Amino acid sequence: MADKSLAKSKNPFAEALKNFASSQLIIPVVAILILVIFNLIRDPSFFSIAITKNNIGNTVLTGNLISILNGASELVILAIGMTFVTSATKGQDISIGASAAIAGSMFVKILRGNNITVPLILLAVFVAILVAIAFCLFNGLLIAKFNIQPMIASLILFTAGRPIAYWINGGATPNIESPLLGALGGFIPGIPIPTPIIIVIVFIALTMLLLKFTNLRLYIQAVGINEKASKQNGINPVFMKLLVFVILGVCVALAGSMNVCRIGLINHEKILLDIEMDAILAVAIGGNSLGGGKFKLAGSIIGAYIIQALTTTLYAMKVSSTDIKAYKAIVIIIIVVVGSPVVKGWFKKIGKMVSSKLSKVEAK
Repeated sequence: MADKSLAKSKNPFAEALKNFASSQLIIPVVAILILVIFNLIRDPSFFSIAITKNNIGNTVLTGNLISILNGASELVILAIGMTFVTSATKGQDISIGASAAIAGSMFVKILRGNNITVPLILLAVFVAILVAIAFCLFNGLLIAKFNIQPMIASLILFTAGRPIAYWINGGATPNIESPLLGALGGFIPGIPIPTPIIIVIVFIALTMLLLKFTNLRLYIQAVGINEKASKQNGINPVFMKLLVFVILGVCVALAGSMNVCRIGLINHEKILLDIEMDAILAVAIGGNSLGGGKFKLAGSIIGAYIIQALTTTLYAMKVSSTDIKAYKAIVIIIIVVVGSPVVKGWFKKIGKMVSSKLSKVEAK
């Protein structure tokens, strides 16, 4: 009996398989592996990276992989903010696209008509962050103080946000052109990696450091799991809910400003249109419960890249832009169903069975 226990404990593969089967990351990891294998079979050169010169003569990296990493930048940032909101409030903010339009409009308003310099850009980003936080806190106040369901509370800004963005610039869609903004939305001279990718890497690193060296993760999850119990343990649920909306405001402002830098103008009707749906899906695909509680930030980040990889794959297959949403919906339904608690339970049972059989084989 002791020998069998010893053999079981010495089987790292079986333990790793068991842990992976019960991990929140199993669905996003499997989904991205399927996408990678499918594209490699369909077109072995799909993930190839080339070095070319862009329109202004800078050496840059190009290819589908770079396009996926670059194109998902705003979504990754918003998915991080949505993860915090979902965990703490047990619901989703469906107004982040409209809030990003407001933040982008403020960013443009500060810059337009002025000589664009680095300090002015930093000021514009700072003002956009303050404005975005104010509007996100409006949603947070309705949710935290008045106990309104998050999706209903954010429906107000979802409806009114883009008209507000339109009013900020006097009903105009002004262009803002500058080499500095072009560098932020494209490439910094001498650096072949798109700047949005670098911004996302820095933002993820800062977020991870914040979670590592503070109790923020613990407090957010505690409020989402059991608000009354967290209050009895000295955590202020109202404050924590408002705090996640402050973080969401920062995410919204960065995404909106980054998108403006990409295209060089603010179009209140189209900027990050439907991005809230993709952000919610990124959280779900990442293995996080949309009912709040425990979260895995890495899962949401992978989920955002899965959505962008799927979009890029469909474009590479010559699927029309009008049909892409339908195809994405089908694939996402499959991913979400596979990630449901019922199917996850099946994976756990299979993992335990395989682990048990491997352990018995090792014991013999």
